[in-house]
This record gives sequence, C-alpha cells and structure tokens, in this order.
Amino acid sequence: MNIIKKFSLGLLITLFLTISANADKIRIGTEGAYPPWNSKDASGKLIGFEVELAWALCRYIGKQCVIVEQDWDGMIPALLMRKFDAIMAGMSITAERQKTITFSQGYADEVAQLAVMKGSSLEGMDTPSGINLSLGGSDVKSALKTLTSALAGKTVCVQTATIHQNFLDSGDVGSVNVRTYKTQDEVNLDLASGRCDAALAAAVAFTDYAEKSGKPVVLVGPTFSGGAFGNGVGVGLRQGGDDAIGQRDAELLKEFNKAIDQARKDGVISRIAIKWFGFDASM
Repeated sequence: MNIIKKFSLGLLITLFLTISANADKIRIGTEGAYPPWNSKDASGKLIGFEVELAWALCRYIGKQCVIVEQDWDGMIPALLMRKFDAIMAGMSITAERQKTITFSQGYADEVAQLAVMKGSSLEGMDTPSGINLSLGGSDVKSALKTLTSALAGKTVCVQTATIHQNFLDSGDVGSVNVRTYKTQDEVNLDLASGRCDAALAAAVAFTDYAEKSGKPVVLVGPTFSGGAFGNGVGVGLRQGGDDAIGQRDAELLKEFNKAIDQARKDGVISRIAIKWFGFDASM
C-alpha cells in the first residue's frame, strides 16, 4: 500500500512539475506547408501569416511561443496527445471538428475557390460570385448546379482531410473524381503538370503559388464560405476538463480569445494579413 501511495504521489509531483515548467510557454502546432498561411523559407525556418500571428498573440498573452511543425493529417491527434497546446494551421472552424476539439473565435476568413490552368475549358465558368453555403437561396442552388455540370467526369485535386475534400465528397456538386494529396504543395504541382482538371483550396493558396512559381494558374467559379467550409479560421484547442491540465486548456481558450480581441482592435491582425495575403483577411 505504501509503495502504491508513493508511486501515486510521484505521479502527482511529476504532473505538477510538468504543468509548472510549461506554464509560461505555449506550444503551437502548424503545418509549415500551406503558404501563405504557414510555410518554411529556404533555410527551413517556419514563416507565414499564422506563424507571425502566433508570436503576436503569445506576446499579448504574456507567454513564450514554441512553434511545432506537424503534418496536417496528424494535426488533431497530435493536439489530443499533448504534443502541443494549440493549432494554428489554416484550420477552419467546423461543427465536425468541434465534436473533438474546441476553437477560439475566428481570427481570419478563408474563402475557397477552384483553380485551373490557363486555357482550361473550365476557365469561363459563369456563376454567382461569393457563395455562403449557410445562407442557401437561389444563388447557392445556381452555383452548385453550374459546378455539377462543369465538373462532371473531371478530376479535382485536393489536400486530404480538409474542408475542401469534405465539400467535394458531400455530393453537392455531383459525383466528382476526387484525387487527394498529403500537402497543398503536391496539389499545386499536379495541377500545373496537368494531372488535375481543377483543384480546390483556399483562394490565397493558389494565388501565392502562381506568384511564386510563375505558373498560369487561374481562379474560376465562385468563392465559397459557410456550410462545409466552416466559419473562419481559429485556434484549435483541447476541450477543457476538471483535472489540472483540463483547467489549463480552458484557461488557454480564454487567453487566446482575449488576445485575438486585442490584436484585432490594435490592427495587428489586419497588418499581418495584408503583409502575407495582400488584403485584410481579419474577421
């Protein structure tokens, strides 16, 4: 019995020391492969809108930032396994994800759009401009009908485990040949090489690629938001609990929401967004 008590006490002490050691640090997971949201420079250093914003939010919170690189398809599992404390990786706030994790308020809008190579038969697609799937109505129905017809028999490339794949798999645009890739870089390369008739991602992911590569990538069709595309991009966090770590997670959510509020009021989010996107994507 004494051995069990000592062992239990040892675990509690270890847990307390771990929490105390990390109390002044926030470990933030990002992909590093989704420019301009997050990427790496030639030296391998993590850069991008969310990396810079993470540093700013940590300053508002008053804690040290530690940025952790993580493959996209393992992002949420790694958060739950406590590899890091939060996710800032272009992750849209969706009801499906909220079953597993929680989110801060949104810090940026992410509109999705199809991209093709110049000269594609899809280039002149005539649809309503901005489509919010949450609103429904005649414009949404018209856009989905046009896309269903245009994409029939086509191969659309997309990064796996994303809101973009979920939309294509939903059946809202008919039966599409969906080809998935581990990273957005791979999507871009196969689009440029002609292995995809079209690709779907955040519009800024394609404009960033076109600018840096010089490839004639053209955005077509409407910009999408709402519905399967979520309600903006936020910080992903573990759902709080009653134990010490769960309480720390709940407190971290409050700290991020307060920091995002202040960064928005101070124009920090707008400034960083304009630097990386070329426009104000703050919510």
